[in-house]
Amino acid sequence: MSTILSCRILPIKNWGRISTLIPTAYPDGPDGAVKVKVISGKSHGVESPVRPLGGCWYFHYIFNGKTTVFQDIPPSWTSFIYILKGKVTVGSKSLPYEAFHTLVFSADEKETGVTITAVEDQTEFLLIAGEPLDQTVFQYGPFVMTNREEIQKTLIDYRTGQNGFEKAHTWKSKIAHE
Repeated sequence: MSTILSCRILPIKNWGRISTLIPTAYPDGPDGAVKVKVISGKSHGVESPVRPLGGCWYFHYIFNGKTTVFQDIPPSWTSFIYILKGKVTVGSKSLPYEAFHTLVFSADEKETGVTITAVEDQTEFLLIAGEPLDQTVFQYGPFVMTNREEIQKTLIDYRTGQNGFEKAHTWKSKIAHE
């Protein structure tokens, strides 16, 4: 059975103050080209005070120049990046990936991290990694749960606009309309 966590979303006026509480790692020192907001987990010797259930790391990488970093990731963890701005290359690959792309990395037990290079100034991405749950997965369309009954309940919630889907039928993507 999966655990559902409850959290309260704070009014937007509080986010500025909260963001100052998130620790920052500087892989190349405070004057270097990279800073990492360590929202959850550990990066370059800086550990977040956030202690999620199970293993879960969440980093916001911000580059102010073209450079390369290596991020440790525990072996066999599932990990990916979502590119917010700019372009990156991964490992020894020379093909750059652009903003709004998601790159999923190997969960091989022999892999201990990932090397990422910003090929443009002002590149930003989120790196998220987590311990595998090793549980049954049921998928229907975009919905992923642990059993058929949860999928059916989620579909009812979506159709009736409740339990997190209150604005689902009127929401419009800003990116899709640019």
